[in-house]
Amino acid sequence: MPISIRLNADDNVDIALADLLPGTENLGVTTTERIARGHKFANRDIATGENIRRYGQIIGAATQDIAKGAHVHVHNIAMSDHAQDYAFSSEVRPLPKPSEQRTFMGYRRPDGTAGTRNYLGVLTSVNCSGSVARFIAEEAEKTDWFKALKNVDGIVPIAHGSGCGMSGTDEGYQTLMRTLQGYARNPNFGGILLVGLGCEVLQIPDLVGKGRMRADNNFRHMTIQQTGGTRRTVERGIEALREMAEVANAYAREPIPVSELVIGMQCGGSDGYSGITANPALGVASDLLVAHGGTTILSETSEIYGAEHLLTRRAVTPEVGQKLIDRILWWEDYCARNKGEMNNNPSPGNKRGGLTTILEKSLGAVAKGGSAPLEDVYLFAEQVTKKGFVFMDSPGYDPTSVTGQIASGSNLIVFTTGRGSVSGYKPVPCIKVATNSEMFRHMEEDMDLNTGDIIDQGVSLEEKGRELFEMFIRVASGEQTKSEALGFGGAEFVPWQIGAVM
Repeated sequence: MPISIRLNADDNVDIALADLLPGTENLGVTTTERIARGHKFANRDIATGENIRRYGQIIGAATQDIAKGAHVHVHNIAMSDHAQDYAFSSEVRPLPKPSEQRTFMGYRRPDGTAGTRNYLGVLTSVNCSGSVARFIAEEAEKTDWFKALKNVDGIVPIAHGSGCGMSGTDEGYQTLMRTLQGYARNPNFGGILLVGLGCEVLQIPDLVGKGRMRADNNFRHMTIQQTGGTRRTVERGIEALREMAEVANAYAREPIPVSELVIGMQCGGSDGYSGITANPALGVASDLLVAHGGTTILSETSEIYGAEHLLTRRAVTPEVGQKLIDRILWWEDYCARNKGEMNNNPSPGNKRGGLTTILEKSLGAVAKGGSAPLEDVYLFAEQVTKKGFVFMDSPGYDPTSVTGQIASGSNLIVFTTGRGSVSGYKPVPCIKVATNSEMFRHMEEDMDLNTGDIIDQGVSLEEKGRELFEMFIRVASGEQTKSEALGFGGAEFVPWQIGAVM
């Protein structure tokens, strides 16, 4: 196992792959102080104000003179001018087609989409109906008719903290509307019961709209006030679920091309290994799926900040590249008007894992997107209609970002983590990928795949990416993930709240 690594010949920092004591020598550099695993140290003298490079890219500038072999971290690096040449569409390279077409065992829906799970959902229009939605789901799962179902995975109550005390016309309202409509149409649901209070800002008729909420029409809605209170709503809700369960239970798994997989890609609790192991391995797997005609969604706009130029170069048209830059500009304004800053991210845990500025974190995060052309850019929770590699605007806050990806149509989530994030996202299974072997061994009950062996055992990124791609197919076909086995998914529906709460 190597003890340090230099990721690019232009880099002026090396990365420790083990805890290094002062006086440790590797790659022609002798450390002058203790360097924790995943952290950086200078491989030459760096002057005050000089740019610091990792991946061959700028991650910040030195705030003081840094001697060769010294620790490079938040005490001596800060954000710097990171203006980049966007070079729209200059590096668009189509992926080679695979020699064979793969399938998974999924649920084909009437609108042509495919589910990897088959749940019934109890969706809420407002926080005020959240408890009643849970009452309905809990009581329905105790019934004999539910226990007799063969093809339904469960009943998911989807409660949230919004839907009222908000404007009924602004960006926040439209974002919540898209999110709830997207969940109602997600192919991992075989039926949806929508429950409101009755007097909320986000009215049920507006949410349902003029068309059918679902192509299979396996949809019911009610309000607590109109139905006559909590007890009557629970009773009526259970009966509605029983009727919808008969339709949902008629679905059975069948062979479906992997081109119908839509995978939301996330990273959370990142560390210094994320951009070396798990994220680039996921990038390989993403390219494999895209080559098979599938779709992968990169998100977390605040966590590509400073690395957006790597994506604009792969945009299929300059217009698509500009759509991404428009979202970056929106975020700069969003942070300014809310008295925040883009470099508020990385988190304290990220920094303990070796990351410093958002530029460094972003450069590692975009590796999840592989090398495929960027086909389009979508708003949060907007339905993804293009095949291939796409981007969906979202915060870096993982539960919110995943909520948007599921609303956009994701039927599988892949989540890389270096510190050990734990979560799940019903109705969509979530594969957890560990960036380092130490954390994987410590939290093996939560992690589905270890990519630390890329460092420990010299496993190639290509081999690990292929292993992850095969896991996509197995999980999509019904193999249970660790987060599913632990019962996660009841608290991770977190719509993005934009605008004033009134």
